[in-house]
Amino acid sequence: MTYSYVGISPTKFDQLVADGRMPKAKQIDGRKVWDVREIDPAFEELGASDTSWGDVS
Repeated sequence: MTYSYVGISPTKFDQLVADGRMPKAKQIDGRKVWDVREIDPAFEELGASDTSWGDVS
């Protein structure tokens, strides 16, 4: 569960992927998988630009 890795809901994670703030999944035999080596820097970048507590989903 990638979204739990970064502590957000699946819906929010999907939004971040859609708007490019999180990396897209790789497809392996019909399954979506994410590389944590791509998620970690994207997550660090979120902390640099998204500092409000208004969106907690």
